Amino acid sequence: MKNMAIDECWDFLRSPVRTAQCATVRADGRPHVVPIWFDIDDETLVFTTWHKAVKAANLRRDLRVCLSVDDQVPPFSFVQLEGTVSLSTDPDQLLYWATRIGGRYMGQEQAESYGKRNGVPGEILIHVTPSNLFGKKDVAGW
Repeated sequence: MKNMAIDECWDFLRSPVRTAQCATVRADGRPHVVPIWFDIDDETLVFTTWHKAVKAANLRRDLRVCLSVDDQVPPFSFVQLEGTVSLSTDPDQLLYWATRIGGRYMGQEQAESYGKRNGVPGEILIHVTPSNLFGKKDVAGW
């Protein structure tokens, strides 16, 4: 197993497209983990969520988050990002990022319809600023 350099971590998060596992903390201290689609904006990770989602409630109360992204193909790799979030409901930014994320995961031909579906009032735009970013590659290697 080898450590990834920071630039390798960002490259891993950018491509190919992978789902992240997003961990937040409930009010009673229990963990909550869900898969998310995301994109990268410079050195922040960006995703959206519905305002009534458990992760939205958790993040409004506690701005800390941890995300894990892994490659499930041997020899296996992963990146973990811990950080704090900023929340926004700016309609222009929400539509932009919902469209961009939709295109990333569903292809450019569906980007606009995904953006219109998810760039709506009630959605929250979340930017994660990392406080700790690390990755491991060749996990199954000798």
